[in-house]
Amino acid sequence: MMRSLKRSLALWWLAIMLMLGGLMLIEAWSSAHRSADQALDGQLEAASLTIAEAMQWSDGMPLIEIPASALEVLATRWQERVFYELIGADGQLITRNVELPVTARLKREVSKAPVYVDATYHGETIRLHGREVSSAGWDTQEPVQVWVAHTCIGRDELARTLIERTLTRILATMLMAGVILIFAMRAWMMPLRRLRSALRERELEDTRPLLVDVPEEMHELTDTLNHLLGRQRQHRDSLLRFIADASHQLKTPLAGLRSISELSLKSPDPRDWQQALTTIQDETDRTSRLATQLLNLTRLRHQVDLADTDRIALDRLLKTTVLEWAERQDARDHDIGVEIVGSGPFVVCGEEWALHELINNLIDNALRYTPAGTVITLGLRRLNQQLELFIEDNGPGVGVPDPASLIRPFERAGRQDTCGSGLGLAIVASIAERHHGQLQLSHCQPSGLRVSLLLAVAESGHGEEDQ
Repeated sequence: MMRSLKRSLALWWLAIMLMLGGLMLIEAWSSAHRSADQALDGQLEAASLTIAEAMQWSDGMPLIEIPASALEVLATRWQERVFYELIGADGQLITRNVELPVTARLKREVSKAPVYVDATYHGETIRLHGREVSSAGWDTQEPVQVWVAHTCIGRDELARTLIERTLTRILATMLMAGVILIFAMRAWMMPLRRLRSALRERELEDTRPLLVDVPEEMHELTDTLNHLLGRQRQHRDSLLRFIADASHQLKTPLAGLRSISELSLKSPDPRDWQQALTTIQDETDRTSRLATQLLNLTRLRHQVDLADTDRIALDRLLKTTVLEWAERQDARDHDIGVEIVGSGPFVVCGEEWALHELINNLIDNALRYTPAGTVITLGLRRLNQQLELFIEDNGPGVGVPDPASLIRPFERAGRQDTCGSGLGLAIVASIAERHHGQLQLSHCQPSGLRVSLLLAVAESGHGEEDQ
């Protein structure tokens, strides 16, 4: 499933905006109610002070006439109901228009500081404010509690208005942020568009490094692409060299076959025909083997990962392969032996056909490049968690300082006295790489060549026989 970077950024932006918007709405709701309480609580305070200033004392009794200005202070455009109640020091009622829900606890609290509290009156929420005023300077020194209240319709409407304004600003801010994000994403995507255009305009054979102006954060991407293009260039050059070498290797025996057949056709002697057919058969076998090796090498190099792997007893496979070669005419003039060092199990995970082909190529390579009478030893030994499969001979060796160069295709170390194709060790190297093994080539003393392959030991399987 393809993922869109734009869609991902948009979803992240939406999630962040929703989270921030939710937090802002919570804060707006709380702030709106605080603002409404502060605004209208100020009116309650002004009304209570106005009532306190209008209070008079006569014969030790408080007399008060609620001034119209106090009620005007509490008047709002929402036409809320206004309530008041005055209580003397000894708890006696002085005056009121309704019986307010003033509890004993509220009376104790108001004696210490002014009180603002939400209360319920006949099932309706009201805002209640009380303060205690002193009568110092009058005929009596007794304090009086002044309680005023009004319904909360105005507060709710004012808070709702403030919230709606804040919500409008939040939505406008989110909309502006969305527009800015769209332009920002277009700007952010511009280097990717330039990179995409540069890649689309490339020809298939063009593997030059990309020269695209990109931000610093994208340098790693362009470096990776340039590295990939460099590897493709090397692979293409290697493939072209391989095709050229393969064509040359196939062209030579085909040209020989053509020449032999032309010469035999010109001769009336059946013995010449017999000799020509024998030569053609030998060259055909050599060409067929060369084609098979080319196919195997191509298959191994273009299918790097292992397919179906099995647990393979390498000692058993080695012995079986050596016995197969011992029965062939090509190996009659050589001394081929097997050396198993240490105790098993000698089990690896891999493809049996590929490892069998590896051993075949090692033996065939040793037979072709050594004279008759050469001792060829194939061996296997356990090295901790690795197995070493090796082949060594006491032949003339190779005339190159670095034997590792022999793993290149068609590399024959300058030997032209054999019918080898130069693909045997290249196939061995490909199989070793396919099995994550380490291939090493070294000179033997006093003469000869040693090829060793290190493979990882397979983990023991329950209920499986390793030998």
